[in-house]
Amino acid sequence: MDKIKIILSGCSGKLGSAIAKRASDSEKFAVVCGIDVKENGAPFPVYTSFDSVKEDADVLIDASHHATTPALLELAVSRGIPAVICTTGHTEAEVAMIKLASEKIPVLKSRNMSVGINVLLDLVKRAASALGDGYDVEIVEAHHGMKLDAPSGTALMLADSVKEVREDSEYIYARNDVRRPRGKDEIGIHSIRGGTIVGEHSVIFAGHDEVVTISHSAGSRELFATGALRAAEFLIKKEPGFYTMGDAVK
Repeated sequence: MDKIKIILSGCSGKLGSAIAKRASDSEKFAVVCGIDVKENGAPFPVYTSFDSVKEDADVLIDASHHATTPALLELAVSRGIPAVICTTGHTEAEVAMIKLASEKIPVLKSRNMSVGINVLLDLVKRAASALGDGYDVEIVEAHHGMKLDAPSGTALMLADSVKEVREDSEYIYARNDVRRPRGKDEIGIHSIRGGTIVGEHSVIFAGHDEVVTISHSAGSRELFATGALRAAEFLIKKEPGFYTMGDAVK
């Protein structure tokens, strides 16, 4: 069986390096080249621009920075290569580019590539529906001290899952500047930063005399790499269109 050939954007970063290692340990995948600003001792060719890529591939995985989106999509569309986009922080214009590209090639975009988190999203949505608006919802997320954004993209994904059921929900990120009771439609979102925490997320449904908590804890970045490769295998069998990690774990 031929291996699935991968072009890996951001191959020298933390997630990119984890994907490259996971692929090299697998009998199913092979990274044929990478794109990054530095080589970082990779065992495959690494280019500093998408224009330099010579290799053929079955799929492109993006673990770089959202600013590379235009060049990345140009390569993927021109070669007819499916694209798995693991990066976050895209502008509205970049999201529009991704949606436009998905009309020509299969594109999977997710703010979190963890299989477990994407199962959690479904569980949270089902819990919000079953428990109803008699339960207050609070989301707590924790990450390492070097993480730049707060709240995490995953916390927002979890809040969005609740909002799909409770459409009037309002996201509240801090309560220290207002003295008032909690609003019925609030979803409180709280961030913790410190140490080397990879990622922890809890969704709390607090009702009358009972609390239901659904949580996920990431032990290492390898689980995100595993998810990215699972997404790649899923995507190469699909027709052009826009997909999410939720589609890949069904």
